[in-house]
Amino acid sequence: MRNLSIFIASLAAISIMAFTISEPLPIGGQLPKGDVKMKDISGKEITVKELKKKNGILVMFSCNTCPYVIKNQQRTNAICSYAQKMELGVIVLNSNAANRNGEDSYASMKEYAKEQQYNWTYAVDQNSELADAFGANRTPECFLFDKDLRLVYHGAIDNNPTDEGNVTRRHLQVAIDEIAAGKGVSVKETKSVGCGIKRIKS
Repeated sequence: MRNLSIFIASLAAISIMAFTISEPLPIGGQLPKGDVKMKDISGKEITVKELKKKNGILVMFSCNTCPYVIKNQQRTNAICSYAQKMELGVIVLNSNAANRNGEDSYASMKEYAKEQQYNWTYAVDQNSELADAFGANRTPECFLFDKDLRLVYHGAIDNNPTDEGNVTRRHLQVAIDEIAAGKGVSVKETKSVGCGIKRIKS
């Protein structure tokens, strides 16, 4: 019984380290950590701020391994391509620092991006620094910033992450259309559904 108790306590400690919940950046908040250098899959050092385009930037927290990411990969590809078409920068961040020696390693990121034909930046968020600053906790989780780098939308790609055939509102696409047209975003926050970002905490 004692060994079982120790085992359960150890699992709880690991869970706390890996899935610490951060408070999300508020709507209207300025892009945080915009000048932090990160390594993308091409080997370049990039920052979020330098990827901004005419209408702003889409920042998506994702990974290689989450079943929700894998299930929704076609939707991820579609919305990232759409954002580029609408003159937004796009960056996908892998913040799974606790799994960096496993399936979310840098080498695995390069393989995954090649398989999925990524045509945008996919970068390592070292020690989950940007995830902590944004208050990102899930994969996938989206943060849309306008031309002034103010947060205008935070949440899910659409309203049915488990069944694409029953999507009735494409939240992120609507928000992109609204800011591209110079309008306010009508639905600013939705709930992201996915796997917890696997952080390392001391």
